[in-house]
Amino acid sequence: MRHAKQVMAPVLATGLLLTAWSGTAAQSAAPAECDYTDATPVTVQLQWVAQAQFAGYYAAKDLCYYAEQGINPTLVEADPTGTPPQVIGSDPNGPDFTLAWVPKVLELRDKGESDLVNIAQSFQRSGTTSLAWADSGITSVDDYAGKIIGVWPFGNEYEVTAAIKAAGIPDDGWTKADQFFTMEPFLKHEMDTAMAMTYNEYAQVLETTNPDTGELYQPEDLVVINYNDVGTAMLQDAIWAREAWLAEDGNEDLATRFLAATFQGWQYCRDNPEDCVQIVTNNGSILGLGHQRWMMNEVNALVWPAEGGIGSVPQATWDQTVQIALDAGIIAAAPDAGAVRTDLADAARATLSGDVTGESFVPAEIEITPGGE
Repeated sequence: MRHAKQVMAPVLATGLLLTAWSGTAAQSAAPAECDYTDATPVTVQLQWVAQAQFAGYYAAKDLCYYAEQGINPTLVEADPTGTPPQVIGSDPNGPDFTLAWVPKVLELRDKGESDLVNIAQSFQRSGTTSLAWADSGITSVDDYAGKIIGVWPFGNEYEVTAAIKAAGIPDDGWTKADQFFTMEPFLKHEMDTAMAMTYNEYAQVLETTNPDTGELYQPEDLVVINYNDVGTAMLQDAIWAREAWLAEDGNEDLATRFLAATFQGWQYCRDNPEDCVQIVTNNGSILGLGHQRWMMNEVNALVWPAEGGIGSVPQATWDQTVQIALDAGIIAAAPDAGAVRTDLADAARATLSGDVTGESFVPAEIEITPGGE
């Protein structure tokens, strides 16, 4: 997801977590001299600019995991000054690998506009929430009736709109307000709720000074509605490749090696989050270190734990994503079996050493800093 001008701490309905990071960024975060002799070049389309949301990819590149797999990747950022990035479809001249939310690609496949295949599910759970002010009277989606509900455009709004439909609120029973990826309308009380990713926009609010107190906003100033709890959470960041590309000679092996290196990057960021904050900073992230630490912590909480192993597709959540997309009219028919394949991630995972499930992962307590600095 793209970030707004301010960065925001991740959202947890139960409050901040319990274990703090210590120390400063390690020198190992500096890029190594990787040997790309005979390496195969690939392009990887990110969903936004360099930030901890993509730390596993940057770590795999800077720590030479891709190079060790004989791959020379180019991580392609979206244009932060232009239209929010759209999912790359079936263009044979497009990137080899695309990062995208699952319902967006299912919609394209349903329209016959894409042959993208989900080859690894990076995020095991959704990071989408809506925020309301504690004194608003809003405590659940049922309370959205008659309210101004902030959502993001371009297919990012499906979890929210599906929840409103599931609550029995008709289309004319609420007002849709486009946030355009900023929390400013919410902070100005121009809307009753606002979409916020756990790893970004929630922190933006907590990093902002409350004009009534002169201090930063506190978690108790907000109500957090988490769509994992509501039941309309949909799978988000996944790695996609074109079916036609995968069918070309050698590309399944190339994809497996790409996934193995990427999974190593996420293992590293789980175990060395401060290093990975520095890695994405070194790669040009404009976010402050405070916000980046929050994002890294919350992104790790979406990747880990992975019950079936990193990159696995949680079947229950996949099925829920499909059903919600059907119920909401996002797709007209359930996707065919070709929309997802697990064999490449399984093969990549089998080559890894160390913990591939993150069963014991516990998020840290990250201190909120003014403006995320």
